[in-house]
Amino acid sequence: MKLGARIVKTGVAIVFALFLADLLNLPSPVFAGIAAIFAIQPSIYRSYLTIIEQIQSNFIGAGIAVIFALIFGHHYVAVGLAAVITIAIMLKLKLEKSISLALVTIIAIMEGPSDDFIVFALIRFTTIVVGVLAAFFVNLVFMPPKYETKLFHSIHMTTDELIRWTRLAKRQASEHMATKQELEKLRERLIKIDQFYLFYKEERSYFRNEKRAKARKLVVYRQMISVANKSWEVLKRLHIYENELANLPNHFRLMIQERLDFLLTYHEQLHLKYTGKLKPEHSLWTENEALLKRHEVMEIFAREIALSKEEEIFSSYHLLHVLSAVLDYEEQLEHLDTLIVSHQNYHGEEIKVELEDGF
Repeated sequence: MKLGARIVKTGVAIVFALFLADLLNLPSPVFAGIAAIFAIQPSIYRSYLTIIEQIQSNFIGAGIAVIFALIFGHHYVAVGLAAVITIAIMLKLKLEKSISLALVTIIAIMEGPSDDFIVFALIRFTTIVVGVLAAFFVNLVFMPPKYETKLFHSIHMTTDELIRWTRLAKRQASEHMATKQELEKLRERLIKIDQFYLFYKEERSYFRNEKRAKARKLVVYRQMISVANKSWEVLKRLHIYENELANLPNHFRLMIQERLDFLLTYHEQLHLKYTGKLKPEHSLWTENEALLKRHEVMEIFAREIALSKEEEIFSSYHLLHVLSAVLDYEEQLEHLDTLIVSHQNYHGEEIKVELEDGF
């Protein structure tokens, strides 16, 4: 079992919250530890948003708890009614994510003694705020997430798997059920990549140059993800129509295989180019003069369709699905190449330093 950074930070935040509460001589420091659990977030920006929302929720919960305790006393029914009212208010204010902490605040305050109740409520409120602040501090300084590195590595490793399986599938060398299972796993990994992209996008830059550089990176990473999705679509269609592809005329099947071989190698080299391991001006695309243009491929395809109708050799309908996915993949790769070359001219050395070690 692998312990992620968020798991470790949750434990550190609990310890730090309990330590602060004890240092400030706050009774029942356990509530600070509970509050710290709710406040840990996967990114610094989300942690900042959470701390604002949770302090508001804590204030609402504490206020309702005090009002209900003073009017109805500390009866169990009063606690439940206060919880219902709090949830309704939180939903109205669109603070759904912090409802749990607000309910913890209500219970923590309303279970207290009647004597000096206002002072007791204030102490409990302060204890929970200490826990929230402790979690924010831990999220800020302890193992800060580096989502750019995680994002690129996830894209690279997923792309590597896609290329490997596509090379097997285009020659009908992969086992049918194994490919199906791998497609599902790769789909889940692509969804996780989208999450990493969102986390990286949310990270704040404080200088104008950093903002511009990050904006350019986001464009490149978004296109990398788009290309990975197109690659997954190619693999999926090769898998679905593997029987139809096996029945293609030999020369046409070889043409598709050769084109895919070229595109997969091209995809690999684009990642190397982005990390500075390939010269920006180098392009497998421009150097391969023998490669057919897209319109030439379509002309050959049209001729094969006409021939197949006369001789009933293969299903042109199914082939169209495969060919459209391949050509779409090709177009997206060209666009990614253009973006990478442009980006390398501005930030080539910076990318190499940030990503080369892990890569």
